[in-house]
Formats: sequence, structure tokens, C-alpha cells
Amino acid sequence: MQQRILGRTGRNVGVIGLGAWQLGADWGSVSEDDALAVLDAAVAAGVTFIDTADVYGDGRSEQLIGRFLRGGGAGAPLTVATKMGRRVAQEPGNYRMDNFRAWTDRSRANLGVDTLDLVQLHCPPTPVYAADEVFDALDTLVEEKRIAAYGVSVETCDEALTAIARPHVASVQIILNALRLKPLERVLPAAAAAGVAIIARVPLASGLLSGRYDEHTTFAPDDHRTYNRHGEAFDVGETFSGVDFATGLAAVRRLAPLVPDGATMAQFALRWIIDQPGVSVVIPGARNAEQARANAAAADLPSLTPDRLGVVSEVYDELIRPQVHHRW
Repeated sequence: MQQRILGRTGRNVGVIGLGAWQLGADWGSVSEDDALAVLDAAVAAGVTFIDTADVYGDGRSEQLIGRFLRGGGAGAPLTVATKMGRRVAQEPGNYRMDNFRAWTDRSRANLGVDTLDLVQLHCPPTPVYAADEVFDALDTLVEEKRIAAYGVSVETCDEALTAIARPHVASVQIILNALRLKPLERVLPAAAAAGVAIIARVPLASGLLSGRYDEHTTFAPDDHRTYNRHGEAFDVGETFSGVDFATGLAAVRRLAPLVPDGATMAQFALRWIIDQPGVSVVIPGARNAEQARANAAAADLPSLTPDRLGVVSEVYDELIRPQVHHRW
């Protein structure tokens, strides 16, 4: 798989990673055996970057990854990124040194490592990005060798730009897909200029861009695509990228003819992200080994033609932009 530098970490990672939210919770039930099979299949297919968080199943995702690592991790050199901050009330004052030490100690125990490869603030309140003491504390964690590097996971482009200006922020994780184009305008160019990694999350718009859903599709009660459609539990932008489900289906139907022969809609959507200048790694999730292998195979597709890229922009401008562009 093609490798890219993960920003200021200096690490090489495959352009397709694995998002491990599904292995923890909020996507219906995934058994331990299935979760370990996902990890094994992804790494065997060339994935070297795994993204998780301490709240995914209240540590379950981290623990399963730790179990996989202790079992040899398929023998590949892996970079595991986790996130912290969502286990407490979302108040800026909770983003402080004693909590950071406690949260990273818990993640180190879950993953079974002495030093975390990359820790990201997990979509914290907006004022956190402007707080010098927060980033001084993160620098201290690096000095203490609790973490090797730190980054941020953001909701908005403005938050991303504020973080990119910080001298030691290694990475910015942001929603980027064919239904969320705003980061292309300023965030990706700013990150590239600063040497900051871009980790593209929600790449399939919670499955919308898989092309497998229609108006009759339903999801399990414990799936966020059921209980968070209007932002009832967390930022609505995390569910279907904040796009109304019916509008998203209409957009996907417009995009479907662009899919190259022999590829799936999901692979087309992942290839579109890889083709955006400044993207370091994209992190689709998977509920089974077959999905993990299919996602990784998107890296083998040829770059999309300018005509195909242009149609994605047209569909966004006509159907999606009015709903999401001003919000994030």
C-alpha cells in the first residue's frame, strides 16, 4: 500500500487506515472474534494505522487492539492513535494536566504500551484550542514519554485552523468525504504548509457512501444512525456527516455512475479522499473482515479523472452545500 508521512510524527503510514469505533460500540453488536478478525484482515491487507478512542465502548476498542498487539499484531509495524477527553462533562476546565495523565494512563493500560503513539483531543469544546495551558500540558506528556505525539480531532474547519497554528500539533482529524468538501478550501492547504497530518474520518458518511442503503434501510437501536440523527447524543455531523438521509441517498445515486468498473461505491469514495492533496490517511471502519479487506483495496484503484472529481463537486454544490457548508 502507498505510504505517506503522518505529519509531524515523522511516521510512515499506509494511506488507508482503520477506524476502530465499530469495534467498541455505537454501530450495533460486533463480537470479540469479529473485531479481532477485522484487525487481522486490515493489517494483512496493508493497513498500518489504527485509530481508536478511550470512549469507544468505554475502552473496549482499545482493549481489543491491545489484545491484537500482544498477539503479534500480524507482524506489521503499526501506529495506533487514540483520543481522550469525552469521558467527562464537556467543559474547558476539564482539559487539564491531572486528567490528561489519568486518561493517558488508562489508555496505555488498555493498549498494553508504555508510550502511546499519538493521542488526540477528542472534539473538545472550542475554547480549548486557544488555551496555552492545554498544549503546555500535552508537551509535558511528551516529555514524560506517556505519549510520543499529540493531535486534535475537530468538528469545524475553524477549530482545525487554530490547531494547525500550534507548533507541536502533529495531526488534525477532520470529517472529509464526498459530502463534506469544506476542508478542501483552507484546512488541507494550511496543514500541508505546516507539515501537519490530515486524518480523514467519517469517510463513507456513516455508510451512506457505501451505496448499500435506501429509503427502507433501518439500523439497530444501539446504532448512532438510529439514535443520533438529529444530534441527540453528540454532534450531528458525526452521523451521516450531518446530511439529511434522503438528500444523502439522492447524492449517492448521482455519484454512482462515476464508480469505475470492478470497484464499489465505497472504494470510489475512499479513492476520492486519497486523491485530495494534503490527506495523510483515511480511516474507514469495518464490522467484519470482508469490509476491512475491501476498504484497503481502494488504495489500489487508479487516481480519479478530473471529470469524475468535477462531478463530485457539482453534486455537492447542488444538493449538499446548503445543508452543511455553513455549519462546520
